[in-house]
Amino acid sequence: MTIADPIAREPGAPSDETDPLRVWLRFVRLQQRLSGAVAAELRAIGLSIPQFDVISTLTEREGITQGELAQRLYVTKGNVSGLVDRLVDAGLVQRRPIPGDRRSHALHLTDAGRAQAERGIAAQRAYVARTLGRMPGADIAELDRILRAWRDVARAEVPG
Repeated sequence: MTIADPIAREPGAPSDETDPLRVWLRFVRLQQRLSGAVAAELRAIGLSIPQFDVISTLTEREGITQGELAQRLYVTKGNVSGLVDRLVDAGLVQRRPIPGDRRSHALHLTDAGRAQAERGIAAQRAYVARTLGRMPGADIAELDRILRAWRDVARAEVPG
């Protein structure tokens, strides 16, 4: 996704530091930079971001169904289905029958999947330590407060 800067500022508009649109653009660009950097870290160990999302989620909630996984990752069941198929083929994830439910399967990591998830989590943790982790604790706490407040406003926004 490419986001363009506004071309001109209206007279009396807020400065670059207080203009919500410019702050939002900085945030979006930072998110793109961070995603690209983490994607490169994960590629180095043989994972894509979506693959890592699945296996890292399974380290926290092993035994969930594909539908539950899709909800946790905020993606469609169709997206999860193909991704899980590829992870099963790669020997990282297993589908196990759920007693009494012939349509759904519980997702579990294989030993190889757990090891790959641990490598991915370590790579992510190292990147965060090298970047955000270098900031003062008070700044991190303030950023967390701001992001939570922004999240709450966004959640309250009613589409249309």
